[in-house]
Amino acid sequence: MKESELRKDATEIFDASLKAVDSVIAVKKHVSLEGDVLRVGKQSYDLSNYSRIYVIGCGKAAASMSYALEDILQNRINGGIINVKYGHTKDLKYVKINEAGHPIPDEAGVRGTKDILALLQGLLDNDLVIFVFSGGGSALLPLPKDGISLEEKQRVTKMLLDSGASIDEMNTVRKHISQVKGGQLARVAYPATLISLLLSDVVGDRIDVIASGPTVPDESTFGDCMRIVAKYNLNLPDSVMNLIKKGVNGEIEETPKAGDTIFEKTFHLIIGSNIMALKAAEQKAKELG
Repeated sequence: MKESELRKDATEIFDASLKAVDSVIAVKKHVSLEGDVLRVGKQSYDLSNYSRIYVIGCGKAAASMSYALEDILQNRINGGIINVKYGHTKDLKYVKINEAGHPIPDEAGVRGTKDILALLQGLLDNDLVIFVFSGGGSALLPLPKDGISLEEKQRVTKMLLDSGASIDEMNTVRKHISQVKGGQLARVAYPATLISLLLSDVVGDRIDVIASGPTVPDESTFGDCMRIVAKYNLNLPDSVMNLIKKGVNGEIEETPKAGDTIFEKTFHLIIGSNIMALKAAEQKAKELG
């Protein structure tokens, strides 16, 4: 086979893998509207049962994902807000875009996250929320617990990175010093119905790891945080250590766990991932012989 033909085949294989995880295509592949029935994967939602629909999200692809949802739902969307990386915008009609820092969280991200929480607070049983998140979602949904500054949270992240802690260990600590990660955003949205559409950049596609799992149960505890601190001999800021100690002593609430009623009306669907891209590349390669 000539080099030009090999190059052409390789390009087609590469393009097929990218198309499989294109944010707009991925949303439209898994989400559709037939009359009043919204289909998300194998789930169906009769929109006549809902009074309001909101779109929220975070991540570098959140604007594109929201663009696809606007195209599907049109004026059925009552509003929404997403945090995206600076410059990663789209022309949206119903969903507000807040540009913020990535990979280092900034104050713009904190403001946007507060706006998302303000939107979710007070939602009712007949409200529907669609949450889109993608790579960069963790950095783009920053809101440290009261008493911890953004700068202190950044220092904690750097200490964990420098220590050699695993991603699971890092997330354990980050979830417990956050107001939204580790299922806590779902707690705010309850009792509304919550659909999460995920573009995964995490190997293994664990939904509690993607963007630090803001809408899924958290298996880790404050006790785990304390063990990680001891394991790596971390000299964390006093505000963070005081928070962890209060959590260990049961003085403050844990992150929500499996079986919590707040997760009864949540649904999660991975619409794009590394493995999906690889499978699409494999299929195109077979087609090309």
